[in-house]
Amino acid sequence: MADGITYGLAFPFRQSQKGDYVNLTETSGDEIRSNLIHLLLTRRGYRYYLPDFGTRLYEFIFEPLDGQTFDTIKSEIEEAVNKYIPNLTIENITIEAYVDSEPSLGELSSEQFDIPIYRVPGANTEEYTAKVKIEYTDDNNPFGSKEFVIINL
Repeated sequence: MADGITYGLAFPFRQSQKGDYVNLTETSGDEIRSNLIHLLLTRRGYRYYLPDFGTRLYEFIFEPLDGQTFDTIKSEIEEAVNKYIPNLTIENITIEAYVDSEPSLGELSSEQFDIPIYRVPGANTEEYTAKVKIEYTDDNNPFGSKEFVIINL
């Protein structure tokens, strides 16, 4: 990376520690990751002038974790990526039920990025939580290294 070269805005938006207003991506890999997360977490129909931009992942939050739901989530992700990030090749999408390693008692924690996370106690919500892992490669990267993103629904 050359000094002072940036590619775009990092997503999710955070205040910069370097004097910029918001964090900026400094490598093409960071830019691709930010674009992918931005695409996946934007609700379809929320962007002016691009009503097809985004996904319907938020609609699957309380759906049952079965094969039909998993197939619909996979096709939703693949369709959005093929349309809006054509230089990204999805290698694999893995969807599984999210299982927390420790039973939670309803604590408030800030484990990563100083974002408060509230975990609701009770086993009745576990069947409605999915972990989506998307493995991808950047077609513009000459080394073809694999990267991944994990989203919890």
